[in-house]
Amino acid sequence: MKRILFSLVIIALGMASLTAADPTATNYPVDDCLGSAKPYPAPDDPSTCPDSLTPIFINHVGRHGARFLSSPKVTMQLIQRLVKADSANTLTPLGKELLGIARFIAETSHNRWGALDSLGMAEQRGLASRMFRAFPKLFLDGKVHAISSYAPRCVMSMYEFTHQLDRLNNTVEITTSSGRQNSPLMRPFDTVADYVAWSKTKEWEAPYNMFFETTAPVEPARRLLTDGKKLSHSEAADMAWEEYKMLIGLPAMGLSVDFGKFFTPAEMNALWACENLGHYLKRTATTISTEPALIASDLLLNLIETADAAAEGSAPANVELRFGHAETLMPLLSLMRLRGCYYMTNYFDTVALHWKDFDVVPMAANLQMILFRNHKGETLVRFDLNEVPVPLLPNSDDIYIPWSKARAYLMHCLPLHMQI
Repeated sequence: MKRILFSLVIIALGMASLTAADPTATNYPVDDCLGSAKPYPAPDDPSTCPDSLTPIFINHVGRHGARFLSSPKVTMQLIQRLVKADSANTLTPLGKELLGIARFIAETSHNRWGALDSLGMAEQRGLASRMFRAFPKLFLDGKVHAISSYAPRCVMSMYEFTHQLDRLNNTVEITTSSGRQNSPLMRPFDTVADYVAWSKTKEWEAPYNMFFETTAPVEPARRLLTDGKKLSHSEAADMAWEEYKMLIGLPAMGLSVDFGKFFTPAEMNALWACENLGHYLKRTATTISTEPALIASDLLLNLIETADAAAEGSAPANVELRFGHAETLMPLLSLMRLRGCYYMTNYFDTVALHWKDFDVVPMAANLQMILFRNHKGETLVRFDLNEVPVPLLPNSDDIYIPWSKARAYLMHCLPLHMQI
């Protein structure tokens, strides 16, 4: 009996040590492991507001909808690797299947890399329809101002959204603007000198590379080649990364893929964690630098000022729409320290547990600031992230808060020289 008990203790300790070996490993479903390439998760039950509150204004900052892969770079690199292996007769059947997929993507995306696709158009129309149904009085003879980045997928997102509003009620007056004049708000990652200078230092590379080297799996690449074991660890990890980056773009193109053929759940999670950490380090406030979040300062101030005008009854429009990129929203949400969008740590292997790009910036991601008036004439505000109300103030779960309190909090999020 003692021997049996001793053996059970040893087994239990072994299992505990295996668990403790990687306490930061995640087990998210495949759909979430698409990361920022995940199609928009439209809410099944859009939120409503109490009858005691009257909506008076909406500030909307959105990412473009689902699109073709933004660049041919990864797909072409993978095609080159696979064609070389095919010429050497070292492609496995799985490798041949992946080569066929890569060639199909290249052919389908020709002259359409990064373009908004039909799914992305539908996502924007859906957002517009739900906004209209939730707040119809804002659009009855109302005014809508919309701006977008100069990127065609952002311009088209803006037009799909506003066109749907017009279809629902053509009494609304809509003005739109797209172009580089909107870059300070919609593409600050291109225009803020301090960030551009910081990005060139590549301070984020060391922790990212360390994480990638210890996390990225090699087996997805080795399964593609009959001589896959000859690949070095770094070669196999890079190839697996290219395989992942290409395939996760297919659902946003409206194409299905059996990820289980190419990755185990653990491999999919590991590759996503690498992608997620890259977004976190380069696009949010971290212990390395706050520069990535500070680029959204002008945008946050614009949101405050337009909300002020609405609260005072002097806003030129009932609804302000802005269409940019994931790189527009990630800094903004981090600067605001919105829950789930801001995480400070020196242990970057824990990021995947606390900051998840698939929750923060899926395709068509958006932040909505909705102002209401109560029966006392007070102005309240609600913040919706991807159409789900979220608390703004620390240590409070209140969804509806006085605009004066929200304003004071948001002003403190700005750098000192902007706190007017």
